[in-house]
Amino acid sequence: MILFGKILKYTLLLLLLGATLAVLIVGGTYLHFRSELPSISNLQEIQLQVPMRVFSADGKLIAQYGEKRRDPVRYEDIPEDLVHAFLAAEDQNFFRHYGIDPAGLARAAVTLALTGKKRQGGSTITMQVARNYYLTRQRTFTRKIREIFLALHIERELSKEKILELYLNKIYLGHRAYGIKAAAQVYYGKSLEQLTLAETAMVAGLPKAPSAYNPITNPKRALQRRNYVLQRMLALGYISREQADQALNAPVSADLHQAKTELEAPYLAEMVRDQLVREYGADAYTSGINVYTTITSKLQQAANQGLRKALEDYDKRHGWRGAEKHFAPLPEDDESLDQLLAKTRPVQQLIPAIITAVDEKSAQAYLGKGEHIQIGWQGLLWARPYEDESHRGAKPETASDILQTGDLVRVRERQDEEGNSYWQLAQIPAVAGALVSLDPVDGSLNALVGGYDFYSSKFNRATQAKRQPGSGFKPIIYSAALETGYTAASLINDAPVVMENNGDDDTWRPENYSGKFYGPTRLRWALTKSRNLVSIRLLRAMGVTHALEHAQRFGFNPEQLPNTLSLALGSGEVTPLQMARAYAVLANGGYLIEPWFIQRIEKNGETVFEADPLVAGECEDCRQAPRTLSEENRYIMYSMMQDVITRGTAVRARALGHSDLAGKTGTTNEQRDAWFTGFNQHIVTTVWTGFDDNSRLGKGEVGGRVALPAWIEFMKVALEDIPDDPPVMPPSLITVRIDKNTGLQVAGNSPDSMFEIFRPGNEPPLSEEADIATSAEDSEASSEPSVRPDELF
Repeated sequence: MILFGKILKYTLLLLLLGATLAVLIVGGTYLHFRSELPSISNLQEIQLQVPMRVFSADGKLIAQYGEKRRDPVRYEDIPEDLVHAFLAAEDQNFFRHYGIDPAGLARAAVTLALTGKKRQGGSTITMQVARNYYLTRQRTFTRKIREIFLALHIERELSKEKILELYLNKIYLGHRAYGIKAAAQVYYGKSLEQLTLAETAMVAGLPKAPSAYNPITNPKRALQRRNYVLQRMLALGYISREQADQALNAPVSADLHQAKTELEAPYLAEMVRDQLVREYGADAYTSGINVYTTITSKLQQAANQGLRKALEDYDKRHGWRGAEKHFAPLPEDDESLDQLLAKTRPVQQLIPAIITAVDEKSAQAYLGKGEHIQIGWQGLLWARPYEDESHRGAKPETASDILQTGDLVRVRERQDEEGNSYWQLAQIPAVAGALVSLDPVDGSLNALVGGYDFYSSKFNRATQAKRQPGSGFKPIIYSAALETGYTAASLINDAPVVMENNGDDDTWRPENYSGKFYGPTRLRWALTKSRNLVSIRLLRAMGVTHALEHAQRFGFNPEQLPNTLSLALGSGEVTPLQMARAYAVLANGGYLIEPWFIQRIEKNGETVFEADPLVAGECEDCRQAPRTLSEENRYIMYSMMQDVITRGTAVRARALGHSDLAGKTGTTNEQRDAWFTGFNQHIVTTVWTGFDDNSRLGKGEVGGRVALPAWIEFMKVALEDIPDDPPVMPPSLITVRIDKNTGLQVAGNSPDSMFEIFRPGNEPPLSEEADIATSAEDSEASSEPSVRPDELF
């Protein structure tokens, strides 16, 4: 008995000494590492690496930039099943322990002692948070000790919910997905609340080994891991047997989903990305920046569709250029055909297809993934062979005139007049184009398209393509003439012009597009019909220097424009965005605005930038744009350019039913560029079309035929929300009845007379035949304000 008491006594003493020694060791270890442990106070305001996102003004996602796909979510927004799945998979005692799991650590120690290998076992979710936010993934004893102490610190400072939120937003889950919300989108294209129980368990099984248990690259092992998570959830009472059985029987449905954009505006998104990187550097990709642009989804979609339709229509009327590739011999099995198609991606609505058989009036085609279609004669008969920019070959008589078995082509689905679907042979347009629309009051972009397909060519023709505007530059020339005393009624002789040494050693003999000459012509009519020779004579009379100085009022740099008479025909090089800005001066009352496209920037929910643009006209609490053109000059030019639409080279735009529209077509020498810029007081839109290599568009392919249709398609949508609002004539102007042929003031209401607008004192003299008494009556009537420009003829 005495012996037993001594043994017990020494045993207790040894245990006490061992415990004391353990405390001293732990305490000493803590004191040793304490100075090396980082502060965890900033975990409350942790800055996760969140990609930059670009949105439209109405909140539609346009683009996402950044290597890591992450979308942080608050704990209260995480579905309960997802929380339970991660607890079952990673740390079932999470809500009961204090940051470490002694039993788990003991198991890891035993494993190390028995195998000599360091394994990851024993880590709680809190320890993983400590490692993911503060430590490297290098497996060392010192790192593990720091991890344990950090976990204890974290548990003392943060709630369990906050720790779990940090964990679920930080973890890597494969395929560039960081955090659960990104994983739900990457693998299933769903939000968290849309995930099924089986999908939830699949996501929860990924942290252990995102590559080994990945449902895309290793679906068999991923299925095993998913089922393990489901069995653990059942064992812990998180789900019922019925729920578990249903989820266990569900197939692996994961597939890669790209970042889901809601609005196609890649050219504008690239403009945003470039500007943000220049301002923020590489942090732009990771600091959670949300950029809200000025474009709206409605107008951007209309711009995309309008420009593409115009380019496709041009391409189609110039004929079939042939198959993109030819495969011979052609494999017969679908799997081999899929491999051939895999190298060619769809372009917009144009789907790659391989011709597998050719009949007399139809062809069979393979689209991939087992889908075979028939292209009937209705979808083939348009395909006359392309010969050159102005000629096509004979109409096809059979399908073999167009296609061969083994051809790689494009097809698209169409609908006939009865609404029945059919497949049509198609091709990617070779012609390029751009459309840019802005608000003339403050310069904000409404829509921008820089080409047919961004992923085929990232060159932004709206902002980077410098092309000759052709006759689209004539309004600047005519506006300059008004400043020197010319009027809309001034006569200029439309007659041949021969110039020597106009910038080179050749004689320059410019002509009108029609090749005809029309004699003395009023300026209004000359602009309406885009008479080249009148413009040249007008520029020569007032001087090129004056016109170049005047061009500055529209935002052009004179040093970048030709100092020759060819300026009258738009031989300088400008971008579509520059043209839209220039015409905005005519639309907004004479003010030079600055185009812009970033409305605001938010960083982690806080606004760090808000646009403060120049605004045309008088306004309170805003920056006023400089007036560069008198309201008289602007109004007369506006009225002259309305005639371009009502009776000139853009009469097709009358179909829009707006009396306030004005604009100008533009076509360069040999039809290499085709333009139309049109506007009212609320919107300015420019369309350019041409070839990137400056090839000819072909005979008859002028601005009114190539560019104007895209403008009309876009404006059909844009004008739905814009009132018909013609400008009011300034009280400083008067209207006088003139003779259409002579431009002189006349009396009476003769059929060859019309009202014209003048500055007082600048009106033409009376014609010799004028009746003085009647003229006095007309003079009194002509002083009435607000004569509509569309009543001038």
